[in-house]
Amino acid sequence: MKSNSGINWILKFAKSLIFPKAEKKSIARKSLFGAVLCIGLSIVPLVVVTSITNGMIDGMTQRIIGLSSSHLQAYVAPNISRVKSAYDFKKYAEEACDVTGVSAFYPEIEISALATGKHGRSGIELRALEQDIFVKNQSFAKLFEVCEGDINDFVNSWNEEAGLPNKVAIIGQKLSKDLDLHAGDTFRVITTRSAGENGDRIIPKLTSFHIAAVVSSGYQELDQFWVFIPLECAYSSLAMESASYNVMIETNDAFSPELVAIQRRLAESFGRYANVYRWDQIHTAEFENFSSTKVMLVFVMMLIVLVATVNISSAIVMLVMERQKEIAILKSIGAKPHGITIAFLLAALSCGAGGLVLGLPVGILFTVFSNQIVNGLECLVNFFSTMGGGGQVHLMDPAYYLSEIPVEIPANQIILIVVAVLLLSVLVSIIPARKAGREKPLDILRKN
Repeated sequence: MKSNSGINWILKFAKSLIFPKAEKKSIARKSLFGAVLCIGLSIVPLVVVTSITNGMIDGMTQRIIGLSSSHLQAYVAPNISRVKSAYDFKKYAEEACDVTGVSAFYPEIEISALATGKHGRSGIELRALEQDIFVKNQSFAKLFEVCEGDINDFVNSWNEEAGLPNKVAIIGQKLSKDLDLHAGDTFRVITTRSAGENGDRIIPKLTSFHIAAVVSSGYQELDQFWVFIPLECAYSSLAMESASYNVMIETNDAFSPELVAIQRRLAESFGRYANVYRWDQIHTAEFENFSSTKVMLVFVMMLIVLVATVNISSAIVMLVMERQKEIAILKSIGAKPHGITIAFLLAALSCGAGGLVLGLPVGILFTVFSNQIVNGLECLVNFFSTMGGGGQVHLMDPAYYLSEIPVEIPANQIILIVVAVLLLSVLVSIIPARKAGREKPLDILRKN
């Protein structure tokens, strides 16, 4: 019973510190509510930055894995007989990928080339793939947005009479703008091969392609130079001397611990003519950059929260000074020092919790409507920019970011933010709270 009564008076005293019954003005109480407001305001950008950063990085990662390297990628030697024709290459990929854990495979040829359009030319990365990849591959079907034309013109481009696909291509939106090309247009691709006894002469080969569609992955930095053509067209129409052969391989989960074992089995299946790499090995630099950026942003935001929680310490100091008489009375009737300390720490904890109640819903609301907010701000900025004679401004430059912010509320990190704020609120208040518990009643009464 004694322990229950002790807890009760601590809770009542802590409650009176935050919500006193007296109507007199209290500077300390105003400071406490000011600290709650500061914490709430600091949590809003922390939640928004954490959520948007997670969404952006996950969106970029999803596109890099799904559209560029897939879960695993096998780099095949270019001079072996198994890649001399499209049929042989497909058969080799099919045989090698018949291992446990592989769910799909996509043979691909990559060639660096030059494309000429209506206005200028540009270096491109030719990607020769099977015609049905935009339908069969879930990432291609989901992540590519058709800006012009029809994907089916590429998928159904097989010419029965010729026994080959028609010379059609799908190009990226950025390349389309740079070369002023649109769906239905024809453009030329220039590939080269060496000639002469010593290979000292370069012979260009020009091939015309009809644009079936213009697409965008929403991440311009990734797809700005991509041109997709049917696999058979690469063999029949292009100079293949500089071509690189690889097989994109999908599993059930790109983040599964089993990926290493599948990689080992694939290496054995392909043999010595191919090297197999995981997606995190191929894109190590990009993902390390994503991780460091994410950690740095969260660190800066947590510093802001730390500064806000310091206001609680200042408010508790003022509260201790205001409540010295009550402390003296409580101690004179038998209150323990640790009970006084706990009461002030509970008041600090309540302030942190109040800040969370204010800041979390607002931060989550801003995150959910982040695209609308950015678009609204962009329209406002462009309005004033146009009035001043300036050009269009893009707050989310598609050259470096996703064109649309993926909305993602990271539950684990939100929980971590809650725990961190509550813990910081208590830690910064330990010194003034302990000082309150150590006050001597006689000294307090003598001062007053």
